[in-house]
Amino acid sequence: MTDYRKTDEAVAALTPEQFWVTQESGTERPGTGEYLNNKKPGIYVDIVSGEPLFASSDKYESGCGWPSFTKPIEPANVAELRDVSHGMVRTEVRSANGDSHLGHVFDDGPQDRGGLRYCINSASLRYVPREEMEAQGYGAYVSQVGTVA
Repeated sequence: MTDYRKTDEAVAALTPEQFWVTQESGTERPGTGEYLNNKKPGIYVDIVSGEPLFASSDKYESGCGWPSFTKPIEPANVAELRDVSHGMVRTEVRSANGDSHLGHVFDDGPQDRGGLRYCINSASLRYVPREEMEAQGYGAYVSQVGTVA
């Protein structure tokens, strides 16, 4: 089993925006994220720890300005915490092992796919294309990726 964790080296390699989002619970501007319009098959992993978070087959266009997913690829890798910042009550999503801030989860997602919308910052993710998943140690998840139109 892979040991997904935050390391000083991984944190030091982050860009200023990635650091702000993952380590200081920032939020990238809507419509600006690298993976917002990515429609290629693969998985999205925590940019700090590498733990698998979301599959392209669960990604959808929500219109919110951030990549949106209906569910985590590995529920144990996603922690949900109560967030009362900015005068709102929301559910924050963090990577369980890397403790990276990912975004928030809302209950306004597609009802036929569980009703959840995981609204995630691209800056907290690293995309692994399906054809590279095996070589990068994510072969166990290839069957969950499917194809994306």
